[in-house]
Amino acid sequence: MSVFKHQQGSLHCEGVPLEAIAEAHGTPTYVYSRQTIESAFLAYQNALADRPHLICYAVKANSNLAVLNVLAGLGAGFDVVSIGELERVIAAGGAADKVVFSGVGKTKQEMLSALEHGIRCFNVESESELLTLAGVAATCGKTAPVSMRVNPDVDAGTHPYISTGLRENKFGVDIETARRLYQVAHDHRALEPVAIDCHIGSQILDIAPFLESLDCLLALVDDLAVEGITLRHLDIGGGLGVSYQESAPEIEEYMSVLTAKLGSRDLELVLEPGRSIVALAGALLTRVLYLKPSDAKNFAVVDAAMNDLLRPSLYDAWQDIQAVTPHEGESRHWDIVGPICETGDFLGKDRHLALSEGDLLAAMGAGAYGFAMASNYNTRPRAAEVMVSGESLHLVGQREALSDLWQRERILESPTS
Repeated sequence: MSVFKHQQGSLHCEGVPLEAIAEAHGTPTYVYSRQTIESAFLAYQNALADRPHLICYAVKANSNLAVLNVLAGLGAGFDVVSIGELERVIAAGGAADKVVFSGVGKTKQEMLSALEHGIRCFNVESESELLTLAGVAATCGKTAPVSMRVNPDVDAGTHPYISTGLRENKFGVDIETARRLYQVAHDHRALEPVAIDCHIGSQILDIAPFLESLDCLLALVDDLAVEGITLRHLDIGGGLGVSYQESAPEIEEYMSVLTAKLGSRDLELVLEPGRSIVALAGALLTRVLYLKPSDAKNFAVVDAAMNDLLRPSLYDAWQDIQAVTPHEGESRHWDIVGPICETGDFLGKDRHLALSEGDLLAAMGAGAYGFAMASNYNTRPRAAEVMVSGESLHLVGQREALSDLWQRERILESPTS
């Protein structure tokens, strides 16, 4: 059940009015519900209480330190794809030995840093990466725990930009290559094969592709055991979708099906959920600057833009947009657009709302891949971020000042004659 509810005629997050947040911190501002984050994470934890497991939150979804700290306090592990994300996890109080390191382009320095921190596992994506990791580990006198990321060639039925489990995608290796690379890792003194993993995409609304992928992984696990390579955990990745507009499976339903498929196997289950933990915990507040009606199209120009929330422009993704304090007036179909000089700068199209200039709007379901994908395009400062906990409001990300945007830049010195 959503904690974003209308109370006394105005939308609240938990016990705090969104109008009060905008008054205190301005707009655009991201608002996160601590209760929603905790509830989603605990839904995974509780559903898997009867079997060994580790929930590794996908940091890329929302990497705010407060979000990471809340999850670390609940015992979360973390899925990272850069050394920057790993350092964020540690700064937020996360444990390095609960971190899995994914991604197709790990550098030698990133590998070395991760080894020094003592991470749980490297999710290896290619033969070249495996051999590079072996060299780095051997040079520093360590043994790298590895998992091969298997690409099962399964269609997750999601947007092509976030599909990661098909043969034409850049991620992972096919089953036969994985089988050979496990033997390479098994025979190398600086590598230890400990796991198997896959990740087939994001915003997946059907459980069937997960089960098809799991069948592929389990078949390989059994074959490797016959060859004397026993793995300790199976990482099925993340990708479970949420209900932006279409219905999505419940976390408990998904976990029930997965555990039934695993049965009594002596494998720890690792998952990498991101969106399903934080998406519905967040909203982006934005204020209407100008109304621009016409015979062809009605535009509501707001102070948030594609640099603040990229998903609608990048993926044509749907974000529910609500008036924070609805009022009387003529309802029209509006395109909610930002100030950036791109036709693709919109938060939503054809939204039926009664609007006036100055109204506060909330783009819902913005807790995942919102601020995390924000930029300074058009030299726009990134938004503030706040977290609500009950009736308490906490600033967890300060709005950038204009001067912050060019602090790292330097003007050329005048040439000397």
